[in-house]
Amino acid sequence: MKITPEKLDHVPTGLLIDGDWRPSAQGGTLPVIDPATEDVLTEVADATPADVPAVLDASVSAFDTWSATAPRVRSEILRRTYESLIERADDFALLITLEMGKPLAESRAEVTYAAEFVRWYAEEAVRLNGTYRIAPEGNARQLTVKQPVGPCLLITPWNFPLAMVTRKVAPALAAGCSAILKPAEQTPLTALLFGQVLADAGVPAGVVNIITTSDPAPVVDALLADQRVRKLSFTGSTEVGRVLLASAARNVQRTSMELGGNAPFLVFADADIDAAVDGAMLAKLRNGGESCVAANRFLVHESVSDEFAAALAKRMREQRLGAGTDAGTTVGPLIDAAARSKVDDLVREAVDRGARVLTGGQAPNRAGFFYEPTVLTGVGADARMLTTEIFGPVAPISTFTSEEEAITAANATEFGLVAYAYTRDLDRALRVADALRTGMVGLNRGVVSNAAAPFGGVKQSGLGREGGEAGIQEYLDTKYIAL
Repeated sequence: MKITPEKLDHVPTGLLIDGDWRPSAQGGTLPVIDPATEDVLTEVADATPADVPAVLDASVSAFDTWSATAPRVRSEILRRTYESLIERADDFALLITLEMGKPLAESRAEVTYAAEFVRWYAEEAVRLNGTYRIAPEGNARQLTVKQPVGPCLLITPWNFPLAMVTRKVAPALAAGCSAILKPAEQTPLTALLFGQVLADAGVPAGVVNIITTSDPAPVVDALLADQRVRKLSFTGSTEVGRVLLASAARNVQRTSMELGGNAPFLVFADADIDAAVDGAMLAKLRNGGESCVAANRFLVHESVSDEFAAALAKRMREQRLGAGTDAGTTVGPLIDAAARSKVDDLVREAVDRGARVLTGGQAPNRAGFFYEPTVLTGVGADARMLTTEIFGPVAPISTFTSEEEAITAANATEFGLVAYAYTRDLDRALRVADALRTGMVGLNRGVVSNAAAPFGGVKQSGLGREGGEAGIQEYLDTKYIAL
């Protein structure tokens, strides 16, 4: 599909500050690259710390009014936003594919997933319940109420440029918070179009402000240095998350952190191998492997490892690599050259240490940041890809001999976001789910994400939860009133 500038005319390219689309204070712009062609799609405003005072003032000023707005009014605005996302699904899907690279079918699925967060929190906005009870001594009453935490800084990644935005913005608005959204510099267009949808749905000026920048560190630091920002929600790498946690500690700002993963995918001897391969394709190749919940390590019982590996390699070999806008494409490009180089380095290192390539194993000689869907067997315990988030279409397979060995290997990581396990034995399934030190477990399924479920990890994979009833609590304070 040939993309002309006219196809992007409906997408704002400025900073959204206090209801106005404006250039950055210093006039700079940031190019947005199509990862399938390496061409520049367009340019957007490039914010610097000089833009921070205006953003902060707008967010703080809007918070007082928005937090006092009736929950039903907030709910109806979010409902209109949901309906607009559904109506404009094709616009958003194309935009996601152009700036992020995933196939159009996956982009459409992301729009549906993203819209569900808005619908869910439109419904939650009117259910911010407190408690009332008699004190144990019988001489008083105890009342608790929920109140919005305050202006929030929301930092989203590039791999799900709409869903990660709605997963933060929707609960913040439902709770009565104002928000400063900083989308990833690689994929700002989707967030900017969503900002326009919010405004059209009736979100008042200043309630949601959006800043795009090529140099996030000084901009984010300036925002967190102001104690009027009361909440930080970040999705991204653990390394950056640690830095942000330290910055937020200066003003004791509340934090939600959805950080890195190293998901094990366990296949036991009694597993339905066909179902396990189906699940592996979803857990590995959704978003081309560029997902924090992507299966990163395949731990397969030695008695079925050859069968599983051969079947997985066959399925991976059948995938069609190409631009997400091309009919028939099932795997798009990686986000940029650095991502492709990282994946290639990890594969080459594993092969040098004795791993065997069943399929793939290299970047094709073509424009765009592509990498072939790859299956490796015989991956040694010292391979770096077993401890590093691959973030690409590479499936390294190792074997185990016992349930205890499998659980020990699965837990041998600093991360703890999600794990997957395939077995026909219900007792084993529950034992394994209990023993895995992760925030989420997929039993006989390769997808766990759902807007109505709490998403998040333990250990170095983060703090707090997004989605479900738990997600809105991250944006609420509990106040106790003694009567």
